[in-house]
Amino acid sequence: MSKGRIVFMGTPEFAVASLEALIATGIEVAAVVTAPDKPAGRGRQLRMSAVKEAAVKHGLRILQPERLRDPVFLDELDAISAELFVVVAFRMLPEAVWRKPALGTINLHASLLPAYRGAAPINWAIIDGESRTGATTFFIQEKIDTGDILDAVELDIGPEENAGELHDRLMHAGAYLLVGTVLRVLRGDRSSVPQPAIADGLPVAPKLTPEACRIDWNGRARKVHDFVRGLSPVPGAWTMMERSGAPLERFKILSAREQLADRDAGAPGELRIEGDALLVACGGGWITVLELQPEGRKRMKAADFLRGADPMSLIRFV
Repeated sequence: MSKGRIVFMGTPEFAVASLEALIATGIEVAAVVTAPDKPAGRGRQLRMSAVKEAAVKHGLRILQPERLRDPVFLDELDAISAELFVVVAFRMLPEAVWRKPALGTINLHASLLPAYRGAAPINWAIIDGESRTGATTFFIQEKIDTGDILDAVELDIGPEENAGELHDRLMHAGAYLLVGTVLRVLRGDRSSVPQPAIADGLPVAPKLTPEACRIDWNGRARKVHDFVRGLSPVPGAWTMMERSGAPLERFKILSAREQLADRDAGAPGELRIEGDALLVACGGGWITVLELQPEGRKRMKAADFLRGADPMSLIRFV
């Protein structure tokens, strides 16, 4: 078996569980590559990535290149002489990087490849109403998320589970999967299964743009419900509220419940108040808004919002 000298590449919280699991296993993490510190918050102070914070805690060597093709960075990787690179939630690597280690470069992706290739697999699996997803380890190749599959783990998606909850479960399940993959590759077992060259008809997971997160109230209630939970808590599904005598106001809808189709149909986006419940008509059926966030304010329960609003002024979401 190889001594297990690796370079780990990752940035957000999702990658931290994998880094911690690899360290706990005793694999030598020769260096961690992560994003440069970025200004954040009102004070615009420089903030470390979640992976950098974990690397600092463990006293690991940290590389933060602005450009992955920077000759200085490439020379640093050569000097480290790692046998394997391990990537979790990082930037797309150029061939000059992923081809370096003798044992290849492994990536952990939060879907059952080849389904949901792309930047936001957790969100899109829920938005699409899937009941099952998982995590996959694979060897990186030139085209993103297309390399030969090493291992996979499947998870059920709860009917009310949101993206944040699924993120946390996949984060830990993926870390466990990744450790097993890394250990067997270091033992010399590189057995893998090629993905189909063309994945026509399979769902994809493109980056979530602001406009892609706007709610279409013409969809059926179940579709709207899945859309809301697939974007909760971040980036959040949003809509505009129309009130009588007031300009349109932007809201995020962070939690909702599909209603049984036992009430009169309403025009899509129409608001109805029943006690302390805020209902919205969809193209088919209704949803009850449970939590929402007016722009510039904190998230709140719909009942609390209604207590501070004039119910007669609420018209519809558009």
